[in-house]
Amino acid sequence: IRCWSNIPFITVPLSRAHGKSFAHRSELKHAKRIVVKLGSAVVTRGDECGLALGRLASIVEQVSMLQNQGREMMIVTSGAVAFGKQRLRHEILLSQSVRQALHSGQSQLKDMAIPVLEARACAAAGQSGLMALYEAMFTQYSICAAQILVTNLDFHDEQKRRNLNGTLHELLRMNIVPIINTNDAVVPPPEPNSDLQGVNVISVKDNDSLAARLAVEMKTDLLIVLSDVEGLFDSPPGSDDAKLIDIFYPGDQQSVTFGTKSRVGMGGMEAKVKAALWALQGGTSVVIANGTHPKISGHVITDIVEGKKVGTFFSEVKPAGPTVEQQAEMARAGGRTLAALQPEQRAEIIYRLADLLTDQREEILLANKKDLEEAENKGRLALPLLKRLSLSTSKLNSLAIGLRQIAASSQDSVGRVIRRTRIAKDLDLEQVTVPIGVLLVIFESRPDCLPQVSALAIASGNGLLLKGGKEAAHSNQILHHLTQEALSIHGVRDAVQLVNTREEVEDLCRLDKLIDLIIPRGSSQLVRNIQKAAKGIPVMGHSEGICHVYVDTDASVEKVTRIIRDSKCEYPAACNALETLLIHRDLLRTPLFDQIIDMLRVEQVKIHAGPKFASYLTFSPSEVKSLRIEYGDLECCIEVVDSVQEAVEHIHKYGSSHTDVIITENEKTAEFFLQHVDSACVFWNASTRFSDGYRFGLGAEVGISTSRIHARGPVGIEGLLTTKWLLRGDNHVVSDFSEHGSMKYLHESLPLPQRNAN
Repeated sequence: IRCWSNIPFITVPLSRAHGKSFAHRSELKHAKRIVVKLGSAVVTRGDECGLALGRLASIVEQVSMLQNQGREMMIVTSGAVAFGKQRLRHEILLSQSVRQALHSGQSQLKDMAIPVLEARACAAAGQSGLMALYEAMFTQYSICAAQILVTNLDFHDEQKRRNLNGTLHELLRMNIVPIINTNDAVVPPPEPNSDLQGVNVISVKDNDSLAARLAVEMKTDLLIVLSDVEGLFDSPPGSDDAKLIDIFYPGDQQSVTFGTKSRVGMGGMEAKVKAALWALQGGTSVVIANGTHPKISGHVITDIVEGKKVGTFFSEVKPAGPTVEQQAEMARAGGRTLAALQPEQRAEIIYRLADLLTDQREEILLANKKDLEEAENKGRLALPLLKRLSLSTSKLNSLAIGLRQIAASSQDSVGRVIRRTRIAKDLDLEQVTVPIGVLLVIFESRPDCLPQVSALAIASGNGLLLKGGKEAAHSNQILHHLTQEALSIHGVRDAVQLVNTREEVEDLCRLDKLIDLIIPRGSSQLVRNIQKAAKGIPVMGHSEGICHVYVDTDASVEKVTRIIRDSKCEYPAACNALETLLIHRDLLRTPLFDQIIDMLRVEQVKIHAGPKFASYLTFSPSEVKSLRIEYGDLECCIEVVDSVQEAVEHIHKYGSSHTDVIITENEKTAEFFLQHVDSACVFWNASTRFSDGYRFGLGAEVGISTSRIHARGPVGIEGLLTTKWLLRGDNHVVSDFSEHGSMKYLHESLPLPQRNAN
């Protein structure tokens, strides 16, 4: 651990032979030597007079964090001219004679003309103050900073180049952060430029080229260029259809239209791109990003180094396949074509996929065997996850049956009229079901999820993006290939896309303009991470499956052990497995209670005692650490309650609104439980394991939702549909329905068309 800072950070292992830039964002975390270039728009305030102190402090904090991780950080900064302009303006105002100020009057004093300030004089006046500010900020993190002023001539003179190189290497060796700027006080005067009001601007293009030259000269791993735009767009930002380019490759300049320069006289994005490509050719990776956005500037540098999708990443390695953004657009276009097909055609695709699952079972099982062997060799999966990863002939047969159910039940799902109203004479309104749009389903370990979700998306006419775990890569690949083969029979192959790029889940959750709904399938931690990361995209799912079974005083002895055994032991890794067993107090020390305990012991279920249960026992099992635990294994908690009312209250306090069960022969007690438990699924005398789309007759499910809106419980086709309104009129206008108009509202309900009996 590096101990010289008041913020300790573990040193990360960083070593890489320089000469070739990183191919992927995920590799940026290995960058050891980093140059951060701060444009004038980042360093200066919005009024272009003085420094943006808050942003600078945040940048210094991030650079210090990375420096204390064992990286070698360098800063190329602008801002001396703006800081000097502020100081010189102040001096000019103070030097006005008091007499002149008094005779001018207060209002005229405010409007007193400030002469045009010479840029080199501003730089000379601002450079010392700028450096003093950096020094004071870095001192807060026990880091020393050093100033280096250069001109282009320093790179052309061989002796000066060697001196500069040697100085920088020595500073980095001593854990000092070099702060480099062009020596604007002595450079030749530029052409007059009005970008920075009141100053003949020194083109900041010099700092772009300086940062690129410095990066290559010092064999830097990463150059981060911070400006006041999100990155490189395919057309000027703010124009219609302008899209941020995630990854830019040499040779892509022809596809980009460059706009004007930024507000502070920068060389413009074209100059940045040229400098970035020059650095890339020299073996340095480059990211251009926004350093001024208040929501991201506090972590933009660290996010880039962590490999998050921020700004535009310059790479020499162009992937063979489409980007995830292109895949999302393909899924949307394919989904719209899919929704326009006849219901019989969509059903035909699903039937074909069901046939392929059984016809190609040998190839599927062979791919799945590779995944299982790799997972076991690496030892990275717990036993419950290995079980989820495993496919078998019986699983494939069950999948095929479920898909055929979906096909049979999907005949009138899209375009179904659910409401008809006659607004007025010859003005009829219909509400019809339509697809949601593009779904992103992120799933762990379970390759059987892929054909299930694909079939539901096809049946509901939605485009689909699938992101599976690395542990199921071989299985997912062949299942996706078979899905696209089935889609091809009606020319909609692109409607279902499998994301194979190195996209982080957090990055996918930011594609709010391309994705309409996210459905996570996996651990509670995965779901929580996605719910936290989703930016403007609704997430449908549940973070935990803390399911309860309450055994009432009137419970049947024959039913209790069967239902509990099935709920807990049939598939303990499932989200609908029993996790907490609630037992009425009057059942303690009865033969029924002993039978329950004996059965759990035979099934090798580890028991954890709730606080009340532990208080009744002299020698109790280990007391539970929390009553909100989803074990996902042969473990469960037992707790005691005094009544059905207390059982309901316990479920509301500690449950996850997933599935909860009562076992009783008392119908009145059962109905009280069914009506008062506020969960997605509430059962009477039935196993929690029935909470499943296939068992509900939905054919399959995209997941189980515990949210309060749209869809709840196992989500099948209906949960993947929304509605739109169709109004058919004949020259109708609202003014005809005014007080003195010729038309009157009728608002008559009309009969719905007959649904397909099949």
